[in-house]
Amino acid sequence: MKILVCNAGSTSLKFKLFDMPSERVLATGGVERVGSADDAIFKYANPLKGESILREKQCIPDYQAGIRMFLSELVEGSLSVLESVGEIEAVGYKTVLAKGFYGVHELTEEVLDGMKAWLDLAPVHNTAYLQSIAAMKEVLPDVRMVGSFETAFHTTIPLERKMYGIPYEWYEKHEIQRLGFHGASHSYIASLLDEKQKSYRAISCHLGGSGSICAIQDGKSVDTSFGMSLETGLIHANRVGEMDPTLVYHLENLGLSREEVHSTLIKNGGLKGISGVSGDIRYVEESAQRGDRRSQLALDTYVTGIVHYIGSFYLDLGGLDYLVFTAGIGEHSSYVRKAVCDKLSPIGVKLDEERNSMNAEVISTDDSAVKVLVIPTDEEVVVARRVFCCR
Repeated sequence: MKILVCNAGSTSLKFKLFDMPSERVLATGGVERVGSADDAIFKYANPLKGESILREKQCIPDYQAGIRMFLSELVEGSLSVLESVGEIEAVGYKTVLAKGFYGVHELTEEVLDGMKAWLDLAPVHNTAYLQSIAAMKEVLPDVRMVGSFETAFHTTIPLERKMYGIPYEWYEKHEIQRLGFHGASHSYIASLLDEKQKSYRAISCHLGGSGSICAIQDGKSVDTSFGMSLETGLIHANRVGEMDPTLVYHLENLGLSREEVHSTLIKNGGLKGISGVSGDIRYVEESAQRGDRRSQLALDTYVTGIVHYIGSFYLDLGGLDYLVFTAGIGEHSSYVRKAVCDKLSPIGVKLDEERNSMNAEVISTDDSAVKVLVIPTDEEVVVARRVFCCR
């Protein structure tokens, strides 16, 4: 069964074509700067042949144009892998959230209406997915579209850890609760740990442009740092993370408009807001090494938040067997991993600095009470598995 997995951004689309259930990747691709008449980027690769295509300065005015370019390469180019697009039996999306839908669902009008209903909770993400799904339906009208929602993995979290201190009627009527995201990534980590042993306690740290911490017990999510929206939990690259909600009204009283406050918190907050340098942690680390005080403060704030959640989840779990770092920062920043692990000595974490500097899979010492791992995530294969099982 050929399943195409699509990951949408505000001006980008990423594709990965799987042959299921073997999970063999037949082709990958992506478009960047969607909406540009002369500066878009198109990428395509055939991993079976080990060859790829890169085209810059492209005209890709909308998602539909980008989708057509990718599908064309699948069947017509020198690196084609299909006889026709009719071989694609389903398209899976790493959708974020929808009112009333938390698992894996065929993208019917009812489900899409649920995404629209909560557009204000994830305006950038849901808008991108709604637009790209509509474009894909235009191009492949007879193919089943499935959304694997990022909230799915966290439905096992006990209610007392999901609840806010709100009138219970708000939970019943409006479904106000902590939902959690990065479900595909955290569940991928859980699937690998499941292969190691049946019963375990783990904390997965998905650290990238956005980040979240997830407590996992025996393969199930039991707590997470995210709330109901994506502007919660850890500080992110550009987003504020945890913040006193009353400050929004306070800032309005100081003369800022609600739109200005909201835009700033989701675009110029987080690492970027504190450092004043960038939301890209690589530039923040470089700036801190040169002695920039605000960059160092941004890193310290980031690490403090990670340690805060790990400590809390350690108690939730009643101990810890595995601490896992994944995603862009988790997989590549030896600085962040060391800074976090150095603060975790009270729970028995011992870091092997040589292994850490090499980005080894196991970066803890052999006598560490907690095994610390660096595992590259694979969110797309999780989506492909879920779509295959949902057929």
